[in-house]
Amino acid sequence: MNIYVGNLSFTVTEEDLRQAFQAFGAVEKAAIITDKMSGQPRGFGFVEMPNKDEAVKAISGLNGKDLKGRNLKVNEAQPRPAGGGGGRGGFGGGGSGRGRF
Repeated sequence: MNIYVGNLSFTVTEEDLRQAFQAFGAVEKAAIITDKMSGQPRGFGFVEMPNKDEAVKAISGLNGKDLKGRNLKVNEAQPRPAGGGGGRGGFGGGGSGRGRF
């Protein structure tokens, strides 16, 4: 099961995330999402747990719990919408249009 983990402190490492979830069972993968440009953490990540029962226990056990000073938001990850995109519009991204021909 793929699990979304939000409200992460910027000091949390992938190993910290893995250790927190391993208390509930086997962890296949733990990843913290970073900004493509700066490489800085974006404050959320994903944990993959192969056993659904263990994953459900981890979600209920860690949601709202403190990890390095922040209360985690933990739930089952939802699939990305078809077509990708981040909802920020297309080329140009909006703006006033000044300076465009």
